[in-house]
Amino acid sequence: MPDETDRIEQSLPGAGGTKTEMRRDPTTKEWVIIARDRAKRPHEFVQKHDRPSLPDYSPTCPFCPGNESMTPPEFLSYQDQGTGRWQVRVFANKYPALSPVGSTAHHTEDGFFWVMDGVGAHEVIVETPLHNERLARMDLRDIERVLRAYRERYNALRTVAFVRAIVIFKNHGPSAGTSLAHSHSQLIATPVIPRTMRLRHAVAAEYYDKTGRCLYPDLREHECRAGRRIILETERFVVFHPFASKRPFETWIMPKTQDASFGTVPDEDLMPLAGVLQKTLQWLDHGLNNPDYNYIVYSAPVGEEDTTYFLWHLQIIPRLSAMAGFELGSGLYINPAMPEDTAQFIRDLSEK
Repeated sequence: MPDETDRIEQSLPGAGGTKTEMRRDPTTKEWVIIARDRAKRPHEFVQKHDRPSLPDYSPTCPFCPGNESMTPPEFLSYQDQGTGRWQVRVFANKYPALSPVGSTAHHTEDGFFWVMDGVGAHEVIVETPLHNERLARMDLRDIERVLRAYRERYNALRTVAFVRAIVIFKNHGPSAGTSLAHSHSQLIATPVIPRTMRLRHAVAAEYYDKTGRCLYPDLREHECRAGRRIILETERFVVFHPFASKRPFETWIMPKTQDASFGTVPDEDLMPLAGVLQKTLQWLDHGLNNPDYNYIVYSAPVGEEDTTYFLWHLQIIPRLSAMAGFELGSGLYINPAMPEDTAQFIRDLSEK
C-alpha cells in the first residue's frame, strides 16, 4: 500500500520522473538541491574562454614593481633575500569598502532604520611581482609567503579595538569580481560579525553543546570514511567536495589540527597548506581550463580564537553556474553536479 507521501507524489504533474535530491549542509543547516535531472557530466563544466596572454610587467598596473606610487603606502612586504626585491606586498585598498575612520556607534534614520559609519579595514595582498602569474602556477615557497602574509595581517588587525571579524578572500577572474588581472587577494575587517559567520558559529556551538565535540572534525571524519568526495588527504589536511555542495566543484580544505582561527595556524602548517592549495588550484586550473573562482578563509570571530567548537577552513567556489531567481528568492541553492562525480573527475586528473 502506498503511504500518504506516495499518493501526494503521484498526484503532482511530472510524477514518475527521476527524483532530485535535497541534502542538508551540517555547518549551516541549509538545504541544497542536487538536481539529478539537470546534472551535467563534470567535463561539461570545462570553460571555453580564451584569456588574453599577459606580459610579465604592465606600466599601467598599480600592482607591478616600479609602480608602487600608484598605491597607498605598504603595511607589509616580503623581499627576496637574494635580490632584495619584494615578492608579496600589502597595502590599503585605494577604494575601500570600509575604512578606519568614523564611529561604531549606531543611530537610527527616520526612527526605524539602523545606521553606523563604515568603519573597518580593507587591504590588498599582491601575491607576486609578475603581472602574468597566477596562484595555481606559483612555486610552493611563493604561495607560503602569501599565506604567511594573510596570517600576519590577520593578527595585526585583530588587535584593533573595533574589529569583530576578519574575512580573507580571493577573486580570480571577471565573473568572480576581480577588476585587475595582476594576481592578488583581499582582506576586510568589519566592526560587526556578518550573518553568515554568525550562523556557522551558532550551528557549531549548538552541536558542541549537544555532543561535546567540534562539528568540523566530525564532518571531516565522515567525509574521509565515505571517501567518495575526497580529493586529497595528507598528514595535516583533507581536501574534499562537500556532501551538500552548493556549487559545482565546490572544494573545502580543512586542517587536521584544532585551530579555530587562521591567525593561530602554526608555522609548521603553512608550507603543507601551500602544498595542498597549490595542487587543488592546479587540478581545477587544468581540468576546467583556468576557471574564474572565489576562495574564502573561514575563521572564528575576533575574540573567539580559542574556542573549541569551530575549525578554520578554506573554501574554493569555481564560478561555473549563476544564481537565478529561485535561488535568490528562496535561499536554496540548486547544484547541477553531483559532488561525488566532480570529486572523481579531479581524482582522475591527479592520477595522470
